[in-house]
Amino acid sequence: MNNTGPDRTEKELSEALAALADGVQAAPDAYRTARGDWRRRERRRRLVLAVLIAVVFTLATLIGLWVLNQTPSDPGVIFSGARSAVASVQVTGISR
Repeated sequence: MNNTGPDRTEKELSEALAALADGVQAAPDAYRTARGDWRRRERRRRLVLAVLIAVVFTLATLIGLWVLNQTPSDPGVIFSGARSAVASVQVTGISR
């Protein structure tokens, strides 16, 4: 009878991975290189984020200024009777 239980599979897999790990040799400066690469990516990520925030803020400001500049120069409907009401109050001498 063939023994194909989970214990046998786990043991064979463990032996295969141990044999594979024994054949791997790390480069002497692998940590320093990996750390330098990580720090470079982190600086680039922060720089891109700062530039993106600046661009979004600038665009929002410019769009807001453009929208405010598009308002009509003539008085709108809300204020259409305001001048006549003020004039009639001044003429009649009514004070509040």
